[in-house]
Amino acid sequence: MLVAAILCLLLVLLLAGMPLVFAMGAVSAVYVYFAHIDLGLLAQRSTASLDSFLILAIPFFYLAGELMNACRLTDRIVDLSKAIVGHIHGGLAQVNIFASMIFSGMSGSATADATALGSVLIPAMKREGYPAPFSAAVTVASSMVGPIIPPSVALVIYGTLANVSIGRLLLAGVAPGLVIIAAQMVFTYFVARARKFPRYTRATLPELGVAVWRGGPAILFPVIIVGGILLGIFSPTEAAAVAVLYGLILGVLYRNVSARTFWKTIETVAIGTARILLIIAVASTFSWIMVREKVPHTVATAISTVSTEPIVVLAIILAMLVLVGLLMVASSAEIVLTPLLVPVVVQFGIDPVHFGILMVFTLIIGGGTPPVGILMFIAQDIAKISHGQMVRAMLPYYVPLFGALAILAIFPQITLFLPRLVFGS
Repeated sequence: MLVAAILCLLLVLLLAGMPLVFAMGAVSAVYVYFAHIDLGLLAQRSTASLDSFLILAIPFFYLAGELMNACRLTDRIVDLSKAIVGHIHGGLAQVNIFASMIFSGMSGSATADATALGSVLIPAMKREGYPAPFSAAVTVASSMVGPIIPPSVALVIYGTLANVSIGRLLLAGVAPGLVIIAAQMVFTYFVARARKFPRYTRATLPELGVAVWRGGPAILFPVIIVGGILLGIFSPTEAAAVAVLYGLILGVLYRNVSARTFWKTIETVAIGTARILLIIAVASTFSWIMVREKVPHTVATAISTVSTEPIVVLAIILAMLVLVGLLMVASSAEIVLTPLLVPVVVQFGIDPVHFGILMVFTLIIGGGTPPVGILMFIAQDIAKISHGQMVRAMLPYYVPLFGALAILAIFPQITLFLPRLVFGS
């Protein structure tokens, strides 16, 4: 009864508009008080969750992404993408999708992707005759690969809360990211052919060489991170530090990161990191409460009444996550649900690394669905269209998104191949 009461209280507080961290902290304090547990346990549990070397990866990856954004590599990424895929049917739409794959290897954020690339590519697509709603929909869908391809703060947070190897998670995101991008590019190819959208002439070898030379630094960013981990040169946390150094070097070489810009970047990262770490600390206490009350066991028992087949269990959980994504911001939902669901999937023999990729991607799809849909609001504002137009334009793109999700769910080997190759089974 007590756990049911605090879960209801949490829901009420969230619906009332209270920030997640304060809502979770409040219900945790209520539980500890009524369960007659020493209140000092709240501080003990919270601080213990942050006493980890892996936690350092969060501010480092965050800072590296901000530094790369400060280097203003967006135009170079677009030119490189245009040289590689601009000749495919759909032209600039294909460039939008491919550029998101490269940009996600810098920012690790769907909102950063939608904002930075959308502000450049949506107006460009409109000028070339693409309908504004279609341009916005492509931007929203392509940006969803942001938290999947490393570096990814979302995966670091998941790994911290689920006690799963960060290195495995980062490597696990590479192949699924390519699957998500491929599904969207194939879908866009057929849409573009049917609607006779324009495309560019194929780039000559010299033009391709120039584009690679100018955009190469952006490609090297994820390559350094993944390659360093693959070769055993550095750990995930050390990789994040190396990424920061790389961003600083680019800022010096391009001479577009001044001392003022660097200091503002540090401020942004400090505030953002403090917010993330505070939420993790509070979520760890909340997680301990859920485990103490055997909530994951109860959830697993309820699901087992339907089926004990891992793929069916996974389908049920993913369907639930889709519904949650409609109502909650992805980051908040991830922090609340990770401690509850990871013990459940492990009990049914589902690899937690595989589940982490699926969970993050499923929740981020919520960023492109109403009523929350923060990615939709970003894109529709840039495209200057109504919310109704944005929703209607997004409907076709749920086909490649959920298609990619189904492929990744059915074939876990896609996700687990690289982690098992490097770290073993």
